[in-house]
Amino acid sequence: MNWLLNNLTYPNIFLLMLLESTVVPVPSELVVAPAAYHAASGGLNVFLVVLVATIGAAVGASINYVVALYVGRPVVYKFANSKWGKMCLLNQEKVEKSERYFDKHGIVATLTGRLIPGIRHLISIPAGLARMNYWKFLLYTVIGAGVWHSILAALGWYLHAVVPEDELDATIEKYNHYIVLGIIAIVVLVIAYFVVKHYRGKKTSE
Repeated sequence: MNWLLNNLTYPNIFLLMLLESTVVPVPSELVVAPAAYHAASGGLNVFLVVLVATIGAAVGASINYVVALYVGRPVVYKFANSKWGKMCLLNQEKVEKSERYFDKHGIVATLTGRLIPGIRHLISIPAGLARMNYWKFLLYTVIGAGVWHSILAALGWYLHAVVPEDELDATIEKYNHYIVLGIIAIVVLVIAYFVVKHYRGKKTSE
């Protein structure tokens, strides 16, 4: 894993983001932002970094979706509570938390959930358990992952001008708190937009 993080080629970015969107604890902040940092110096193309990361996330999320769809809740919980689940920093409580978020916000949760730490890599599981339409699931996943990766890429590109490479990881962790607050603000705005849109549509139909 450390080798992959230290060698951020396009295939490695794809693989790491695929893993992050399943159940493997890979921090996307330490993949996409550093990749964009190197892109700023000409080593990679920042737009391809975002594209490849988003495709990887979509593939990983699809794996979670399909597994949850076909194996069902008891098997998902059993894995979450197993030794392998714990190695992936997973437990039943985290899965149930993602389910509650999905139940509360409906299919929009697939979009907004991609922006929330702790929910991001698990939101595809309740989507599969609920048998959500796959193409809607994929669309919202791509949009949510694309927004998240674009934010991280913008951060990495900016840091290239102000932070030495040997201080990059520490600086990203320092900024991570502000990133999370910003993401939460975006999620609140997105949810508010869909709520207003829903009630306006309901009022118009009446």
